[in-house]
Amino acid sequence: MEDLLFVIPANSKKEEIIATLKAHPEIMYVSLVGIDLAGNDTDEKIPMRVFLKDIDDFYSGRAVQTDGSSVVLSGIATINNAKVDMPIDPSVKWYVDYNFENYDEKTGLPVGTLRIPAFLVHNGKRVDSRSVLADTLTFVKKELLNIFHNHPQISGLEHIDCSKIKDISFTSATELEFWVKTPLSHVHVDEMFASQVMQEQYWQRTHGIVRTALEQTVKRLDDYGLKVEMGHKEVGGIKAQMDKGGNMTSVCEQIEVDWRFDEALQAADNELLARTIIKQTFRLNGLEVSFKAKPMIGVAGNGEHTHIGLAAIMEDGSFVNLFAPKEMTADFMSAVGYGAIMGLLKNYEVINPFVSATNDSLNRLKPGFEAPVCIVTSLGHTPEVPSRNRTILAGLVRDVTNPAATRFELRACNPYTDTYLVLSAIYSAVLDGVRYSVTKTTKELLAELSKEAGQEADYLEKDRAYRSEQDVFEDYTAEERNRLFGAPPATVWDNLSALDKYTDKREAITSSGAFTDAIIEAFKEGALTRWKTELIARIIPENRDIVRAAKEIKSEYVTDQDAYNWNKINELRYYLAKDSIDEKSLFTLLINALNEGDYEMASGLQVEMYDRIEELKSLYDAYVKNII
Repeated sequence: MEDLLFVIPANSKKEEIIATLKAHPEIMYVSLVGIDLAGNDTDEKIPMRVFLKDIDDFYSGRAVQTDGSSVVLSGIATINNAKVDMPIDPSVKWYVDYNFENYDEKTGLPVGTLRIPAFLVHNGKRVDSRSVLADTLTFVKKELLNIFHNHPQISGLEHIDCSKIKDISFTSATELEFWVKTPLSHVHVDEMFASQVMQEQYWQRTHGIVRTALEQTVKRLDDYGLKVEMGHKEVGGIKAQMDKGGNMTSVCEQIEVDWRFDEALQAADNELLARTIIKQTFRLNGLEVSFKAKPMIGVAGNGEHTHIGLAAIMEDGSFVNLFAPKEMTADFMSAVGYGAIMGLLKNYEVINPFVSATNDSLNRLKPGFEAPVCIVTSLGHTPEVPSRNRTILAGLVRDVTNPAATRFELRACNPYTDTYLVLSAIYSAVLDGVRYSVTKTTKELLAELSKEAGQEADYLEKDRAYRSEQDVFEDYTAEERNRLFGAPPATVWDNLSALDKYTDKREAITSSGAFTDAIIEAFKEGALTRWKTELIARIIPENRDIVRAAKEIKSEYVTDQDAYNWNKINELRYYLAKDSIDEKSLFTLLINALNEGDYEMASGLQVEMYDRIEELKSLYDAYVKNII
């Protein structure tokens, strides 16, 4: 492993790149990595000789084009105007992806592919997720520097002269949770739910091939310079079994891996690399990995907490965390920090569509399992005692002894959230909040952020509350949560509709010009297509199988309770799945609404379908348990 090259540093000179690659003949291919508006990354196998010969064309985007109909750029790259150029991005690290199942005969080393982040360009305009983030950060940086130069003294930042800020650093980090299982293992949801409630798995010791795969993963991520902070078992899972040959079977565990923060664009690229390395390493050990937000209904889903920071680079070269106050025990945050979290919370309705754009992601965001559903933050009861409230959407993370660690943690993301678009929307919202907050004192901002619902405010909405130090799930009813913090979207359609409903908030995240109307509409169209297709082709057929599996059980001893239970079950089965000439089943009504484009109707029917299926499962479980 010590002979392998893992990283080509950002902003390397072409001559250095060529010399390095010629010294590593095991790196035989190049792949340009563009990120479409669904968060999918492209991958190709371009012979290294082509890249070395035409390197200038790769930089300009002339070397590689893709058919825009093969990536998610809905309404942008049409079938009669499909050409998309792919210029490479030299401003970030390039990683080498090794195939440990294919070794080069000459060098005896695994064959490598140099993965080069790229942009997608259509008709001369960048139209991909990476470019949205890159262009957003350029705009937000320029605007923040203007704000700071015009407001040299900002509340909570009295220890610096803001007019002497030379540059802005956008720091971010993500964490990945994932489920691991042996192929074809049968999943016992009830057993896993019980294990989860009894906390039998969280931070427990890993064993066997899971331990081996996790240790190898941590090592390989460190080889790429991600500086892993820890890997550990998460809340979900059950105890594995051992077969007669001493091999682990029936593995089904949840794991989390965390690594160090980086600049925002690099951090998003790092997450993509981490997903790839995790999947490859566990697969080499005979294990399947799932990053789905809710791979199994009834047990914990996979989150991806996204950390957001902001730092100033001063004229003397020093770094200052702009969220941290001068006196860590006197204030929670600086005025910039307050503006950032207020901007995020106020505009979250139009950030949420990018956070949760799939059925799977919204299935995870249900009350319980520490999945946030309410637009609310927690700061801590006093500045001396940091908050660790895990029921809120976005929390303040701070260490009174380390101001540099002050940041916000958005808890609603999942491993398949498009981090590029989410960070773009967040930092745009942060700018919106900071524009307001820099003329206020930290005391005034704390009072506004902590206001009661119905209380007037200059920036935040009158009828909403935005801060709670309580358990949002246990200390409020559902009605209270919805009234105080807003009702969460129930479906993908509900969530995407916010982009049209909240026009003023949409303006806040599009002010940079990076989130164009065309890009937002392309994102919506792609998400709606996936929502509709998944419902018709996967979710409804899966639910139809659940209906078919609920069969009457023949028994020698049937009580009136059994007959009553079965009649209720059968009525529900007919309502869900059985058509007649005069009445259509719920499944048919939902399919028809989706095909006719009546998405409002389809959204309501989807919610009812989920409720009825859960009712059916509960009734059938009770029915089966009473049969002897």
